[in-house]
Amino acid sequence: MVDVLNPATGEVIATLAAASRAEVDAAVRAARRAFDEGPWRRTTATERGALLRRTADLLVRDREELARTESLDTGKTLGEGRIDIDDVTNVFRYYADLADKDAGRLVDAGSATVVSRIVHEPVGVCALIAPWNYPLLQMSWKVAPALAAGNTVVLKPSEVTPLTTIKLVALLEEAGTPDGVVNLLLGDGQIGAAMVEHPAVDLVSFTGGYATGEKIMTAAAKGVRRVALELGGKNPNVVFADADYETALDYALMAAFVHSGQVCSAGARLIVQEGIHDRFVADLAARADRIRVGDPLDPATETGPLVSAQHRAKVESYIESALKDGATLRAGGKRPEGPEYDGGFFLRPTVFSDCTRDMAVVREEVFGPVVTVERFRDEADAIALANDTEYGLAGAVWTSDASRAQRVAGALRHGTVWINDYHPYLPQAEWGGFGKSGVGRELGPSGLAEYQESKHIYQNIDPVPQHWFKG
Repeated sequence: MVDVLNPATGEVIATLAAASRAEVDAAVRAARRAFDEGPWRRTTATERGALLRRTADLLVRDREELARTESLDTGKTLGEGRIDIDDVTNVFRYYADLADKDAGRLVDAGSATVVSRIVHEPVGVCALIAPWNYPLLQMSWKVAPALAAGNTVVLKPSEVTPLTTIKLVALLEEAGTPDGVVNLLLGDGQIGAAMVEHPAVDLVSFTGGYATGEKIMTAAAKGVRRVALELGGKNPNVVFADADYETALDYALMAAFVHSGQVCSAGARLIVQEGIHDRFVADLAARADRIRVGDPLDPATETGPLVSAQHRAKVESYIESALKDGATLRAGGKRPEGPEYDGGFFLRPTVFSDCTRDMAVVREEVFGPVVTVERFRDEADAIALANDTEYGLAGAVWTSDASRAQRVAGALRHGTVWINDYHPYLPQAEWGGFGKSGVGRELGPSGLAEYQESKHIYQNIDPVPQHWFKG
């Protein structure tokens, strides 16, 4: 059994049965049968799009319930939960619309008697493993394109935040998904490993930590299964002295502290030009100290708790290491005090200055409400600092110089670059990273292509003997 906790109180809000390895085998085999033998294989792209559209309508119907559940499960504010559910709905609608738009393409074979075309077919059985920070949103990025392409799926949410994925599976069933097409498994990393290792799985899509992603890639090599991995980032937020000061400051706070910094694309590395550096750090720290931390369901709360006691302890270990390495603590760095925080996994938004690239807090993904500030001299220095990371998921540049903005954005080795903004994403635009941030892309047309095989069909409509052999 697995207890699901409310991060704001530490109380158990659900107790769920964890799957066994035998149940993993049963779920994968059910998906295999549904793909190989069931009616799903005979559905048209139009029918699959209609299914996704019905699911989107059900998400709208249950928006408040889902948002509240996501808030209770993850610790994010109710307002953030509502935004997440709206984003999930948009993802389902996007892939509903895209499902029947790709009819393949004709290839000129250089002969009037040959019809040569490229078609796209589903990969097969897909193992989809989502993280705990955006459980329903990240799962939607996988399940919507996988179903649009005609695959069958086995889903595993994080054991820490499984509740909205359970609800999604119920909505997919209500929308008319055939038996065996969507299969849900609950449990920890051992269950995920069993899914990855199962020989009947054709593709694994995983969002989470780098170490786990590396193990998945190794396991999938046996049998040469396809993988799509999104493994986080250490994301630079570059502020030039000519940027709109107040706007850049406001967005720097949002970039670092939304959902208590538990965001793969968080702007946790603030890189500020030396002309405004000292003022910017002072104002950032003062604003961070005023962020209202509290109950995620309270409308006055601006950021909630971390997801678990274990994760908070990990973030606190980075704070300790930063202090030992010589960083200057400018805000936060401790748990909030008061009876309203008893039992919850709260931590104050934290700002460090005087940071250097050799510090673990600067180089490694902290995944919490901690922002480090570095200073730079000029454009070349900013680009060098921003690219000095093993990751490459996202980054931002703030400047009033449009030419500089384009130059820097073009030079950054990151999968998404924002100019004078931070955090927005679009279902129709690809998402993914360079380097240790993973392989493959989610969202956009490429997000659908991850779940498709390309097939070349060559038809000679008027064959004649060629007499290849004379005997």
